[in-house]
Amino acid sequence: MAELPVLPVWCTEVDLAPGREPLGAAPTTAATSRVLVRLDGNPLGYVTAPAHPGPDDAALLAALPAGARDRVRARRAGTPAKDALADVPTDVKVSVVVCTRNRPEVLARCLEHLGRLVYPDLELLVVDNAPADDATRDVVAAAAARDPRLRYARQDVPGLSHARNRGLELATGDVVAYTDDDVRVDPWWVHGLVRGFARRPDVACVTGLAVAAALDTEVEAYFDARVSWSTVRAPRVFDRATGRAENPMHPYAAGVFGTGANVAFRRADLLRRGGFDVLLGAGTATRGGEDLDAFVQTLVHGGALAVEPSAVVWHHHRSTAAELADQMYGYGTGLTAFYAKLLLDPVTRPGVLRAVPAGLVRLAGTVAGVRGRNRATAHESASGPVPGLLRRELTGMLAGPALYLRARSARA
Repeated sequence: MAELPVLPVWCTEVDLAPGREPLGAAPTTAATSRVLVRLDGNPLGYVTAPAHPGPDDAALLAALPAGARDRVRARRAGTPAKDALADVPTDVKVSVVVCTRNRPEVLARCLEHLGRLVYPDLELLVVDNAPADDATRDVVAAAAARDPRLRYARQDVPGLSHARNRGLELATGDVVAYTDDDVRVDPWWVHGLVRGFARRPDVACVTGLAVAAALDTEVEAYFDARVSWSTVRAPRVFDRATGRAENPMHPYAAGVFGTGANVAFRRADLLRRGGFDVLLGAGTATRGGEDLDAFVQTLVHGGALAVEPSAVVWHHHRSTAAELADQMYGYGTGLTAFYAKLLLDPVTRPGVLRAVPAGLVRLAGTVAGVRGRNRATAHESASGPVPGLLRRELTGMLAGPALYLRARSARA
């Protein structure tokens, strides 16, 4: 885990290609700036610096790794844009699905940014999951009056996987992209996802980069340091074999592939596999794991998965200790419920059992690292902002298999 920055952090971005807007001034309340540096839309990395004065163009360039600096300098010297998002083919229809439940104010902000997507052949579908009232429908109706690409659907069975499958059923695009209602999408987000599918003919799933939209509290900063899907990486295509050399748990180490807040699938492939597992995910007893399962099922059934950092969304993390503790418990239950499913499946059981020793070593290393970080920052102390967080997550991991078995038995 990275060192926690001095808070609050101004999370922003700048593109260093010629002719782009320079970095603006940080808000007066910010102590630190964290800048996502891009080149022709392609993320190069983060630069973290004091907010006042913020890093200028030269400082941003100097803080980048040598290879990234060379790319920027070559571009400024006249090298044509390489793999710019504007050059992505746009002949594939894309359906964007946002699943939401009783959060109309949060959804309204999400829809505002979805309305700025510039991909031409696009539909936007909001799935209202087991709503308590008509507030979400009203928010969508108001947004649809401004944006005819937007549609509303209702799914009365609670559970994120049920809602995602409803969106999959109603989508008319060849590609179905999913994001969450607490996400702000980049205007070129869909272009990045489509670029991922163009990497190889067998790509059936694409994940992108989920950047922190705000780091105002220790809770937000702690969570951001724990997750991997905000890390800027080079584009990568995984299949069932590719990735095993550096990770003996591959392809079952699903956490390395991305997040369900920024993912797209070929609709026909996801339908053929039955969509998302309704025994997993938020709104069920297992509380998570449906996105991890979808990633792994893509690979197990012969598809490839592309990690495409140019597909950028900005994610609003949980901001209070209680919210984060609840979320991490759900991450724990979802993770081990997902592994319980794999162990019960005769297709995946042998590979998972072979990966168990490596997985236990990996888990022990993660726990040790988190404990060391927590001791250094007081996050696990009685006075810290997230007391007992690691214990809460591990408790969830212990409960996950039983929760999955119970859900499976109830559905039988």
